[in-house]
Amino acid sequence: MNPELTLTPKQKSSNGQPCCEPVVYPDVERAHAERMAKIAKALGDPIRLTLVDVLRKHAGKVCVCELVPLFDVSQSTLSHHLKKLRDAEIVDSERQGLWAYYYVNSEELEELSAWLT
Repeated sequence: MNPELTLTPKQKSSNGQPCCEPVVYPDVERAHAERMAKIAKALGDPIRLTLVDVLRKHAGKVCVCELVPLFDVSQSTLSHHLKKLRDAEIVDSERQGLWAYYYVNSEELEELSAWLT
């Protein structure tokens, strides 16, 4: 048995008038949404996500020379990914001589986690 559906055509609204009311309104402010999107975009690459995981599990600062053997990419490619994470302020680094030591900025990850929950 098929119920009969009655469809009514949509009426064109006049200029400047919304077609309908939004179902819900966002709780997040524009600046915060842009910040969370920047973090999410940086974490959207498997290598970057794995880098954050390794750095998060390590208690201190990790030398880039310790990270290179963990990945099947060149040191320059790994540095590129670390720069993207630094630009998003997910990780930070300190230089000591020729080497850079990286660590997670846990406040940024906590901010994303809090927003997602």
